[in-house]
Amino acid sequence: MLAHAQELVYSLKELMPTQYQKDNLEAMLGLFLEAQGHPLPEHSQTKSPSAISRFLNINPWSTREMIRIIRSASLQTVLNVLASSGKGRKPFLQVIIDLTTLEKRGKFKEFGDLIRVYNGKRGLHLVVVYLVIGKCRIPWNFRVWRGKGTPSPAQLGLKLVKRLPKLLTQRFETIILADTAFGSIEFLEGVRRLKYHAITGVAISRKLADGRLLRHLHKTWATGLSIWFKVSCYCFLVLLET
Repeated sequence: MLAHAQELVYSLKELMPTQYQKDNLEAMLGLFLEAQGHPLPEHSQTKSPSAISRFLNINPWSTREMIRIIRSASLQTVLNVLASSGKGRKPFLQVIIDLTTLEKRGKFKEFGDLIRVYNGKRGLHLVVVYLVIGKCRIPWNFRVWRGKGTPSPAQLGLKLVKRLPKLLTQRFETIILADTAFGSIEFLEGVRRLKYHAITGVAISRKLADGRLLRHLHKTWATGLSIWFKVSCYCFLVLLET
């Protein structure tokens, strides 16, 4: 294990109030760090699935504090990458925004109003932000979509983009990468106002203000918005989906 990763593991273990919980955390992290594609609790050689389940769902420990420590360590890793890149143009910071569904079946009293149906899938719908710098891909932030009448996934995604730390966005050339769930006008114009670049998916069935369909356009064009697009079936500034 790399020294900085080992230091992070030690810091996380110190958050645990009992040795029993430290052992469960170590067992769970071991499943991920082995990178064998078997991260589920039943594959643990040291702790039972029920013990790890109790650790994740019942045992009292601070999720917020764990997130704070991981973010701090991630930022330090990113700054180390920046320091080693030398002088010249700003390096690129790729911000991936993804809508991930954790499918659920049955009743989950603890989740209250968080279980919703979206695109035919029932479960927890998370808008997740990843930071990609060089070979580093870091889970950074997330929000739960709470259903109709609440902020849409695109609106949640824009809020997360606005909350990116200036420590990063001022030192990197920021590029936002997202799929069709985030192809709304509000999202694109919001990203543009922040002076970031955006590569997003837009369904080819989308209509322009003049009634034309996006599928009929194959060159640079003005939409009537304050944004210019490049439409291509390959990949320039807007990715097309059927």
